[in-house]
Amino acid sequence: MGHQPTAIPSIRRLGQPGDLGWVVMAHGEVYATEFGWNADFEALVARIVADYATDHDPAREAAWIAELDGRRVGCVFCVASDQTTAQLRILLVHPDARGHRLGARLVDECLTFARQAGYERMKLWTNDPLVAARHIYLSRGFDLVEEEEHHSFGVDLVGQVYERDLRAPTTAAGNAIAQPAR
Repeated sequence: MGHQPTAIPSIRRLGQPGDLGWVVMAHGEVYATEFGWNADFEALVARIVADYATDHDPAREAAWIAELDGRRVGCVFCVASDQTTAQLRILLVHPDARGHRLGARLVDECLTFARQAGYERMKLWTNDPLVAARHIYLSRGFDLVEEEEHHSFGVDLVGQVYERDLRAPTTAAGNAIAQPAR
C-alpha cells in the first residue's frame, strides 16, 4: 500500500451553497451520536442558522467552515449579542477531522474578527459534556461566569456561560495574557 499524503485542513468564510444545511445536519448527527441529544438541539441550531442567513450584518457578524479533503468538517459563527459583545455560536468539528487543531483555529477566527469589528467582549454558552470545546475556550482566555442545571435536548445538562475581554493584552497566538490578581 502506498502512503497517503496528509491533507491540510483549511478554513473559509461560510457562503457556498450547502453550507447552511451542512451546519444544521452535522450538529444534529454528531450530537445525537456522541451525547444522545434529541432533535430539539438540531432545531435550535436550525433557528440560529436561519437567523444568521436571513438577517446578519456582515461588518459585525461572520461564520466560517473548516474543510478537509474538500469536505466540510467544522464550523463556527460570530454574531452580535449587543453593541459591545460578540457571541461565539455553534462551534463544531466533525469526529473525522479531530486532531488537526481546527476547533482552536475556528475560535481564533472568531476572536480576531470580533476584535476587528470593534467588540469589547465575547461570550458563549455551552454545556458540561463538551470537554474539548471547554479546553479551547479556557486556553483562549475565556472565564466561566455562570452555570445552571437544565433539562434540554432530552438529557440533564449543566449550561455554562463563558466570557472574554477582547481589550485585554494578547500573545502572538491571540491568547489573553494572564493579568495579576487585584
